Amino acid sequence: MSSNLSKTVASTTATNRLLQLQRIMTTNNTTATDQLEYLLVSNPAPAVLLVQLNRPKALNALCDGLFLELNRVLQDADKNDDIRAIVITGSERSFAAGADIKEMRDRSFGDVYYKEFITNWSDITLISKPIIAAVNGFALGGGCELALSCDIIYAGEKAVFGQPEIKIGVIPGAGGSQRLTAAIGKAKAMELILTGRNFSAADALNWGMVANIFKPENLVEEAIKAAQEIAAFSPIAVKAAKEVVNESFNTNLEQGLRYERRVFHGLFGTQDQKEGMSAFLEKRKPSFTGK
Repeated sequence: MSSNLSKTVASTTATNRLLQLQRIMTTNNTTATDQLEYLLVSNPAPAVLLVQLNRPKALNALCDGLFLELNRVLQDADKNDDIRAIVITGSERSFAAGADIKEMRDRSFGDVYYKEFITNWSDITLISKPIIAAVNGFALGGGCELALSCDIIYAGEKAVFGQPEIKIGVIPGAGGSQRLTAAIGKAKAMELILTGRNFSAADALNWGMVANIFKPENLVEEAIKAAQEIAAFSPIAVKAAKEVVNESFNTNLEQGLRYERRVFHGLFGTQDQKEGMSAFLEKRKPSFTGK
């Protein structure tokens, strides 16, 4: 991680709130761990939660334990009114280098089928608050799928993406064949999945999968800035905006437009809509309350 990130100091109020969630906090460069083995969690800015994957010896390879922790942290954050945006990152060397092959190799069909192996890896998509993936280094296999499950992907200039599962006798199993296709189109996704080729951050940006590229040392800071910007808006409107964009992938244009319009109409029943429009007309900064 960059020196800027290592110096992140959470405010006393935010620290107390996160400690109530019984999670990790990073304060004065000292990590206090409570129940988490695979994650580091901090509050680098008001209303922003930063979640860092922390399996450095395994290049942040994804395992059952990591996702149990990640889902628990995200679900708690989703219920916490003091958190309005989330950033997920890894290290400068690796966001997540894929699923843990050692954990998977000897499993049987009956085992993975009956126990719904990796089904909970998609639980991140059930979180209502916006999630930004800050991807440095490798994001391969499950790592690429984790990034695709987030709402926005920012990448470091040297980030490397890929769905190389075909090379070990399987296929993407945590959404890669579906979300990558939705992000970049059938032709390119088919080529990448069938060949197992990696692709660069520049490619991902050109194909519309990545929203922006930054220098590796600045990536997490830029993602936090974007999360702060989002967190300053009405949390109800932010939730609604995420919901209607995601709905566009689940329906046709006519139905999507109707759904969008109904949600838009619904926001006129909120105090935040009145506050936002009044502040605009009065040329002042709005004060959103989430009501």
